[in-house]
Amino acid sequence: MQQPPLAAFFGALLAEPRKIGAIVPSGGRLARLMTSEIEPSAGKVLELGPGTGVFTEALLKRGLPARDLTLVELETRFIAPLRQRYPDVTILQRDACELSACRAELGPQAAIVSGLPFRNMPIEVITAIVGGGFSLLERGGAFYQFTYGQSCSIPPDVLAELGLRAERLGRVRLNIPPASVFRISRRPE
Repeated sequence: MQQPPLAAFFGALLAEPRKIGAIVPSGGRLARLMTSEIEPSAGKVLELGPGTGVFTEALLKRGLPARDLTLVELETRFIAPLRQRYPDVTILQRDACELSACRAELGPQAAIVSGLPFRNMPIEVITAIVGGGFSLLERGGAFYQFTYGQSCSIPPDVLAELGLRAERLGRVRLNIPPASVFRISRRPE
């Protein structure tokens, strides 16, 4: 029998808390801020670590066509509930570290939305994920990341190495815990 999204979340949290990186699923206000700059007509959007689908739901409510959304989720507990809730969205069970090897399969992306817990990851993993993501992003595309801290969870050394900059879009104090959203983009040439 398939687990509901919240049961899947808490099962994954109990099994491997550092991989989940949250104490409860993200709230609606955070999801709205994370997706606020993504226009439904922008093109393809990639979501990394969708978990229970809070950001997925916000993207679809904004009018993004399901055919333009691809979810990359490694945690097996989330795959079946996501497929049941979003049958028209492409869902790949894959490690986000492999993004650079997926260019032919995924094609160019207009935006990336990430729910990955970068603060719990080694710098090499963060570099592989963000670098791989930017290898898929169209010129002018952005990578959206949230964090429970005040500063961007992508270390400054990684941003510098990849030629990127982070801009804080805002903070959602009513999220549990409060969270900040950052837009990561290429530095102007």
